[in-house]
Amino acid sequence: MKRIIIAGIGPGSKEDITPAVLEAVQEADAIVGYKYYFQFIEAYVKPGCECIDTGMKKERERAEQAFELAEQGMTVCVISSGDAGIYGMAPLIYEMAKERNSNVEISVLPGISAFQKAASLLGAPIGHDLCIISLSDLMTPWEVIERRIKAAATGDFVTAVYNPKSHGRYWQLYRLQDLFLQERSADTPVGYVRQAGRDEQEIKVTTLAAFDPEDVDMFTVILIGNSQSYISDSKIITPRGYYREQQKDSDKVGQNIMIESFRTITGELKKDYPIDHKWALLHAIHTTADFEMEDILYTDEGAVETLYNKVKDGTLKTIITDVTMVTSGIRKGALQRLGIEAKCYLADPRVAEMTAPQDITRTQAGIRLAVEEHPDALFAFGNAPTALMELCELIRKGIAHPAGIIAAPVGFVHVKESKHMVKPFKDIPKIIVEGRKGGSNLAATLCNAILTFDDAAQLKPGRDL
Repeated sequence: MKRIIIAGIGPGSKEDITPAVLEAVQEADAIVGYKYYFQFIEAYVKPGCECIDTGMKKERERAEQAFELAEQGMTVCVISSGDAGIYGMAPLIYEMAKERNSNVEISVLPGISAFQKAASLLGAPIGHDLCIISLSDLMTPWEVIERRIKAAATGDFVTAVYNPKSHGRYWQLYRLQDLFLQERSADTPVGYVRQAGRDEQEIKVTTLAAFDPEDVDMFTVILIGNSQSYISDSKIITPRGYYREQQKDSDKVGQNIMIESFRTITGELKKDYPIDHKWALLHAIHTTADFEMEDILYTDEGAVETLYNKVKDGTLKTIITDVTMVTSGIRKGALQRLGIEAKCYLADPRVAEMTAPQDITRTQAGIRLAVEEHPDALFAFGNAPTALMELCELIRKGIAHPAGIIAAPVGFVHVKESKHMVKPFKDIPKIIVEGRKGGSNLAATLCNAILTFDDAAQLKPGRDL
């Protein structure tokens, strides 16, 4: 019978060869393939079967031999690693059949592709829309490959990368990484598997920014997650959306909008930042739609995480604000969940008593009262520079010992100066909106950033909306 069966034998493990392919191998009168792959099927070859092996880059010769044998009446099995239709022999056989005007019957048997095997070892990274790109420019111009890389990055596809590197092709993978970093968060999960399914198998999980192209070779398959992918217990998960579909209440709708907003902001940032600073920055830009925050939002190193840990271990129990607008903007759900109290003393009757005989503002008086009762609170300022200056004075006198300071007063008089006054307190974690800008909304959202820092790694804001 004049027949060619094009069979994908999987990534390299005998256990990953499908029963249909094994049956084709057992029935074949001749098997044609790259010599390296015969080791995986030799136990199933019937006696007398002619095995024709060739070296690398001999695809046309293999195809021609297959046709010559099949046209003599043989059943010929052409084997490819992975799936024969994915960078395999199937397209070439069909093209050659047309060129030869051959009447040989052709069929294709699918196999487990290397990216599928790699995905199973990495967790569940290909749970949503995906694409596959080969970096080999032997038959495809690099300009075309680069356009495809850009399309994959901007389209938010989970992306499998084949043929990432060779002895003469060393820079292309670096270029792919650069192009993806222009469109994706630096925290985007990246997983890669070398020799998937074989004895030499190696599995690694990292991020787009930390990924080192020098760590891979031609036997490596790389999987880059999309904007929803995350790392959990050293596995990459790309959600399909089932849990999102179950979230019917309006709170979850609001959270989903916030998540999408944060992803949009992340894609438009000028550079990547440590997650601690980035989480505060995303909240600030989301609240103001002002990307100047990239230049004017200052955070001490580790300030957000430090303050969150104080909340978590119970040493930080109170947030003091200069005006009630800031208190109103701090999420009540977060305060209740964490057992935190947010207070503003502006409406306290004692404030009026203090301001009458003394030449101070009501917000200054409120801070004096707050320090008497909560000297170790987190102090958040979104309106009054005089209140912030008052706190600085009380710190210098040794009366106040804040767990942290959020300095975001807004305006034109004493605003810049009040923020400069905070900077010298090196031992106090600080978040400062420098310059004239600020506001109650900013102070509140920076408080929320601290209270939800445990959601930062997964870029999942809005839990307590």
